[in-house]
Amino acid sequence: MNILVTGGVGYIGAHTCVALLEAGHQVIIADNLCNSKVETLDRIRQITNKELTFYEVDITNELSLNNIFLSHYIDGVIHLAGFKAVGESIEKPLSYYYNNIVSTMLLAKACQKYGVRRFVFSSSATVYGDNEVPFIETMKLLPTTNPYGETKVMSERILTDIAKANPSWAVALLRYFNPVGAHESGLIGESPNGVPNNIMPYITQVAKGRLEKLKIFGSDYPTEDGTGIRDYIHVMDLAEGHVAALNNITEGVHIYNLGTGRGISVLELIEAFEKANGIKIPYEIVGRRPGDVASCYADVSNAKRKLGWIAKRDIFTMCRDAWRFENRYKE
Repeated sequence: MNILVTGGVGYIGAHTCVALLEAGHQVIIADNLCNSKVETLDRIRQITNKELTFYEVDITNELSLNNIFLSHYIDGVIHLAGFKAVGESIEKPLSYYYNNIVSTMLLAKACQKYGVRRFVFSSSATVYGDNEVPFIETMKLLPTTNPYGETKVMSERILTDIAKANPSWAVALLRYFNPVGAHESGLIGESPNGVPNNIMPYITQVAKGRLEKLKIFGSDYPTEDGTGIRDYIHVMDLAEGHVAALNNITEGVHIYNLGTGRGISVLELIEAFEKANGIKIPYEIVGRRPGDVASCYADVSNAKRKLGWIAKRDIFTMCRDAWRFENRYKE
């Protein structure tokens, strides 16, 4: 299939493009490069030995977006473009609501206009709010604790309503847990602009000596060691989940958790990184970060049953691959 991937040069997007190309699909990327680097495109080509098409556009620009649909026959879209930092969303709510929701609406509008009915959306476990773990797709969503999460809830509702009004649409809402790691080649990985918002690139930059120490936000959560618990998933497992969803969705709306089903605390993650790579990570405990929940991990039985997909790579592989990218190839 010819697949349009919005945000395809970003961390999750680049790995998803690799998985798509290796599965035999053609890839068209739309990305404004606001939090990604153009050289990633050549690295995707190097890994896959395949060509792709790239447009440097902001998909909140309706004219630019429509030009892509006019230039290509598109079988489906994977919508990954969006701002994604929980803390930043609390500081800049208007930017998050505008960018994340307008992009979803305009992309859906273009799909409707040009007859594209296969839509895979990058959602988040954040939509569950402070719910009971493990999170399961059928549970009632609680109010999220940050604007970023609200943009995901709203985008899910928009796509659900469009699918109800257009029964031929096939929509997959993929609720990610915490992607970490990098492609095993070390050529692509998580490389945020500025100080990282996510924990793994922060750890790798501390290991490299770029940052002095890791800040752990809160040690007084109701967890075994007091630090927050998350479901860390290797980014290539997550990427392969997109291909499984794209290949298997039928008409209607389908929701899938993409995680490992196991919660790991921040201190356990640090310990795993140290064991995997033989490097000590200095850290300090600071106050809780606004918008964070104590514990977040998935029930992943639905994706296993309906998509035939499971996460295969363990936490040590995630840590080893993240460090390989940081240490060997990152500019």
